[in-house]
Amino acid sequence: MSTVAEAIGSALAHAGVRNTFGLAGVGNVRVLAALTSAGVPYVPARHEAGAVAMADAYHRVCGEVGVCTVTYGPGLTNTATSLADAVKNRSAVVVLCGAPPAGLTRPIDVDDEAVVAALGAATVRVTDAHDAVATVIGALRSASADARPVVVFLPVDIQAMPAVSGPPTRPDAVAVPVALPAEAEVDALVELLRSADRPLLLAGLGAWRANAQQLIAAVADRCGGLLATTLLAKGIFGDNPWSIGVVGSLASPVATELLGEADVVVAFGTSLTEWTLHGGRLLDPAATLVQIDLRAEQLSPRTDLGVIGDAADVAAGVRDGLPATTTPVSGWRLRVAGLLDGVRWEQVRYADRSTADRLDPRTLSSALAELLPKDRTLVTDGGHFIGWPARYWPVHDPSGFLFTGVSLQSIGLGFAGAVGAAVGRTDRAVVLATGDGGALMGLAELDTLIRTADSALVVVYDDAAYGAEVHMHGWLGIAEGTVFTDTDFRGLATSLGAEAAVVRTLADLDAVRAWRARGCAGTLLLDCKVVRDVVGDYMVEPGTAARPAP
Repeated sequence: MSTVAEAIGSALAHAGVRNTFGLAGVGNVRVLAALTSAGVPYVPARHEAGAVAMADAYHRVCGEVGVCTVTYGPGLTNTATSLADAVKNRSAVVVLCGAPPAGLTRPIDVDDEAVVAALGAATVRVTDAHDAVATVIGALRSASADARPVVVFLPVDIQAMPAVSGPPTRPDAVAVPVALPAEAEVDALVELLRSADRPLLLAGLGAWRANAQQLIAAVADRCGGLLATTLLAKGIFGDNPWSIGVVGSLASPVATELLGEADVVVAFGTSLTEWTLHGGRLLDPAATLVQIDLRAEQLSPRTDLGVIGDAADVAAGVRDGLPATTTPVSGWRLRVAGLLDGVRWEQVRYADRSTADRLDPRTLSSALAELLPKDRTLVTDGGHFIGWPARYWPVHDPSGFLFTGVSLQSIGLGFAGAVGAAVGRTDRAVVLATGDGGALMGLAELDTLIRTADSALVVVYDDAAYGAEVHMHGWLGIAEGTVFTDTDFRGLATSLGAEAAVVRTLADLDAVRAWRARGCAGTLLLDCKVVRDVVGDYMVEPGTAARPAP
């Protein structure tokens, strides 16, 4: 007779779970063994935070629920940062967490459910053998329908009990309850766009998940508006000639100028964080801001008109309400056509600060853009360096661009995110950009990446410092920042089985050319020594006196 753990493993396999991540402990070893016995491939992480970050990244690149497993107590508390990040990302993730038997007294007790609730994830607990499989399958449905991580607590004594007989359960298709946009609100938006002189349509990750990009582009064509994206939706409009690209902290000067000129801004599926609009300060104070989101609590205080509904539904209604003519309502496109020729970052001039043995990070990023594998998923860690790859490396669509830690402003999740991306899209090479600080903080999962990825390129922007701290200290008048001696990332990577090279000049990028000539097989790490005095303008508030010069 099978156990409850074995029944759960079989049910998850039958439900279509194709991969799982985790770290074994006394609380979850039975369910982990059951998953692998049921044929679900398992990627063993080196740290529980990495396991959850892998599941988060897996969901974000392929759309399937990311499943991972950890044990209770410190196993769960180790997941706090990556679990909170998954909550912020609205990722469908299920964490199978072991739990002690009811009434067990432990030397150090942690209220696991309170920890999870404080992070914003949902929790469910298996309470007896009869409801075990239904509870776990229900968590899969809930994570997908609610776009929210769910932690399932599995007491070890119940895992070992005989399973209640019955066929494996496959989760029924669940129609996500989506509020239909109010007709009056859609009509009001149509009238705004009919009268707009300089309309701009901004797409976020919610627009991508709703598959609304073509509808939004059609609305822009009918009203004569420009298109723009948030950072996480980079690439959503492809090569559309009327897209100004990413707006916000990482926008090009031309994109920032055009955003500031817009008189009506319509945001589809974005929560309009500080990264995007700096609290609305990048907008003309007289501009009308319209925000479309599934949840009213996501509306920004700056919003003038909020429309609750699916981005695709709203875009379709607005498109149908605007006249389909060869002459758009607004003539803004004709007036700014010349400016759009210089909207991309590679067209922005700068003074190259490379030295004999260290590269300007902008020069490095621009050169690498030509050498990256064609079919790729770009993953970035957090840190001062983030603007360079985000600005200079092209992205085919948002599922090919994974920004770890951005929602929580954390570093150290890059290697783990690259693992999840590599497993979720095996048809693509994974390219990771990380700083030396984030790389060392999450170094354990470099081993996992090397073991797991068929094709991975790791670019370490190594300024031998916590660069963000160094620059902030300087602006605050504090003399010392967090500066380190150089790290031998090449030695670390080769000791774990990767290829590696130190990059001090552009000629050293021949290592990438050789890796590509070999079919991009295996993991290549580039320890790129970059100058420390090139400060990203995204580090400070726009318009402040401390804003560094390019």
